[in-house]
Amino acid sequence: MILMHKLVRNWGVAIILVSLLIYFAMYPLTMKSMVSMRKMQNLQPKIVELRAKHEKSPEKLNQEIMKLYAENKVNPLGGCLPLLLQMPVFICLYQMIWRSILFKGSDFLWIKDLSEPDRLIVLNQSFPIIGNEINLLPVIILFLMVIQQKITAKNMVITDPNQLAQQKMMTFMMPVVLLLVFYRIASGLTLYLAVFYIMSSFTQWRVARIAKAAE
Repeated sequence: MILMHKLVRNWGVAIILVSLLIYFAMYPLTMKSMVSMRKMQNLQPKIVELRAKHEKSPEKLNQEIMKLYAENKVNPLGGCLPLLLQMPVFICLYQMIWRSILFKGSDFLWIKDLSEPDRLIVLNQSFPIIGNEINLLPVIILFLMVIQQKITAKNMVITDPNQLAQQKMMTFMMPVVLLLVFYRIASGLTLYLAVFYIMSSFTQWRVARIAKAAE
């Protein structure tokens, strides 16, 4: 981060460059995990059949599902790996932006202080949840997550009505929950997350294009 700041002389731009650097470093693994997740979704109809067939034998069901994954070269944990690898970066960035004096008073675009919420508009009165300020970056993240969830749902093969209902609920509930979590955190961190979700949405769109072309 300090090296990037020496090059561009702006902490906001430095955060964006670090976000892009991490994204492109993780890109091959991210693509592989998203392809693996898509394969898993394509296997859902077969998994539903196996559950109906081995309803009374959970052990046999698990064996058959793992056999199905092995035959199709699918790793059920592959989709989580990129997120797990990025967690240390996220935690370190969170601690640095909150605790380091480097970001105090550092501005970027409309943001007056990267160590504080971005505060696009400060209101004359306070409201529940949002207080007396409108923070734009968390709202941008909300819309990016909804778009990402819709891209994911569009390319999922779901035959179980319960799973379909859960997916629809997650499409809207998860972004709202994360909006509440991120609404008052440092804008430097939400800037990093916004770049992350922009790039991951692009990756999902590209995976969908590749899969569609292969069909």
